[in-house]
Amino acid sequence: MPPRRRLLLLLLALACSGGGAAVDTAPGNATSSPLACSELSRVCTAFLAFPAAGNASVLQSMFDASPADLTSDPAASPGYAFVRKNCSCLASRTYLANTTYTVPSAVPLNATAAQVAVAAYAGLAVPPPGGALQRPPRPGAVVALHLICGCSSGPWNYLLSYVGADGDTVESLSSRFGASMDAIEAANGMPGPDPISTGKVYYIPLNSVPGQPYAAMSSALVPAPAPIQNTLPEISDHHSAKFPYGWVIGGMGVALALIAIALLALLMCKSFHYNHQGSNNQRKSPNQPMPHNFQLLKSGSFCYGSGRYFCCQFGNEKQSRKGGGDHHINVPKGMVVDVFDREKPIVFTYEEILASTDLFSDANLLGHGTYGSVYYGVLRDQEVAIKRMTSTNTKEFIVEMKVLCKVHHASLVELIGYAASKDELFLVYEYSQKGSLKNHLHDPQSKGYTPLSWIYRVQIALDAARGLEYIHEHTKDHYVHRDIKSSNILLDGSFRAKISDFGLAKLGVRSNDAEASVTKVVGTFGYLAPEYLRDGLATAKCDVYAFGVVLFELISGKEAITKAGAVGASSNSERRSLASVMLTALRNCHDPTCVGSLKDCIDPNLMDLYPHDCIYQMAMLAKQCADEDPVLRPDMKQAVITLSQILLSSIEWEATLGGNSQVFSGLVAGR
Repeated sequence: MPPRRRLLLLLLALACSGGGAAVDTAPGNATSSPLACSELSRVCTAFLAFPAAGNASVLQSMFDASPADLTSDPAASPGYAFVRKNCSCLASRTYLANTTYTVPSAVPLNATAAQVAVAAYAGLAVPPPGGALQRPPRPGAVVALHLICGCSSGPWNYLLSYVGADGDTVESLSSRFGASMDAIEAANGMPGPDPISTGKVYYIPLNSVPGQPYAAMSSALVPAPAPIQNTLPEISDHHSAKFPYGWVIGGMGVALALIAIALLALLMCKSFHYNHQGSNNQRKSPNQPMPHNFQLLKSGSFCYGSGRYFCCQFGNEKQSRKGGGDHHINVPKGMVVDVFDREKPIVFTYEEILASTDLFSDANLLGHGTYGSVYYGVLRDQEVAIKRMTSTNTKEFIVEMKVLCKVHHASLVELIGYAASKDELFLVYEYSQKGSLKNHLHDPQSKGYTPLSWIYRVQIALDAARGLEYIHEHTKDHYVHRDIKSSNILLDGSFRAKISDFGLAKLGVRSNDAEASVTKVVGTFGYLAPEYLRDGLATAKCDVYAFGVVLFELISGKEAITKAGAVGASSNSERRSLASVMLTALRNCHDPTCVGSLKDCIDPNLMDLYPHDCIYQMAMLAKQCADEDPVLRPDMKQAVITLSQILLSSIEWEATLGGNSQVFSGLVAGR
């Protein structure tokens, strides 16, 4: 039976039933049980095979996954999406991964929230223990779930969780996934080639990542191009046997095309040279924007680097020829090679930038960064944030362009485009409606902001952790951000966090790499790891330290450099790092019962509305991240897993209090 049909029949059965235990409603959960584990600290990469070829954004939301975590098997019928997850040994002594599910607007009658949520995952999910999910589902409610995954104990790199379908056999699974029949039987504890039970979860041992990039799932909808040989004139066997005319004709065509492209590029370069020399450099009136010599890239243009300069080729643009010499932006050698070799951002004109910011009026000023000011603007009917930098910050401009053109994640601010004038550079980002995390933590009422609830703080921490995990581990080139702080964590309209400001990012190095180059210490005091200040060696563990300080900020509401005394201390109190203050307070805290004695260290804006065990777990995670020894700090994968568990526990805590998470989730005001 096709998986979609099986899921539909399940939902119909739910509509006719009177409820029942959630674990008995999802296909196969009566016979499926997670793998047992003994090492509570063990974490591994696992995959789940979801029988769907739907919208990638839906799968990302369902499985709390990034685009890079999705692959597909377009050749399978039905198609499968493979989802990469961090699988861990939970307190239940079983391997599980965490996710959340938003209940849709249309749900079956007489079904519980757990039944609806588990059914959506076609047997890959089970509800967490407890009865909070046995009430009727509320459309829009967020439901916490465990995904059934596994960590390999044999000679395999990964385990793939697969729900058995009608007609499956050990032999067919072996053929489909390239695993031996013996390996499948060993991974599932099968004494022999037993029949595959429909709806039961099986673990397929793999040595490589399954499937292809997820975009391949839509390739079946695109007609295949006609074979090249069909487009050539038919040649008799007599001639083709003597001489390969088809190859000669094809090769000549390619050569002519390359020559034409080279000539066109040469003409464009000459055109740019003459036009660039004649640009106007005089301001006509105080109310008119200043003309600029640095001509902007147009659609279809490209840049290339050479030595200390980069040259930009442009489309035709009429310019005044009244004076003005060549103008190049000095760029350190090697910085611009392949800046635009991946994603090509939109190029805006200088006039568009001026108009969108109302000539950079103070009313549009959002804040000041390390290397420039940020303004609100509306470009082509889209709200944006525009970073305004001087041409002396070309290095930071190029670094940020290079990083953001290559990395894309829901927890990283997206680069939309850029622009330049004679003396200034501009980066255009997606707009974060709620501003920075810093504004919501440190005396928010005086700044016109509303304090954040506990749930929002945990979700923000998890979002930021996922963004860091992505650049540390999942990009082709691994990066170290080097300036993680609460002001560089921005919040969108739904208070989801996005990491910004990659101007100081560097390629990552291993902590034990003795040959790694020592760099100039940059960043913000209060967030800098001790070994970075001492040795100047930037590693991913430096970002982990800074993230630990952000966690301390989320708990305490205090700034990274704070006064040593308690809240309300005199103005002449000694200023200390928040990390040292919090680590001292947590020195003798060994279980959640100590949270009451730490009240002075917990943000009073939380109004005591938080679960003690969860705030204790976050404090312990922050303590580990801010450990003086970088070897003892967790990596961001471990931080993501811990924060996922804290978020799920926090959601369950809210459910036990009111039954409606919207009463508690969100902002503190209006509770």
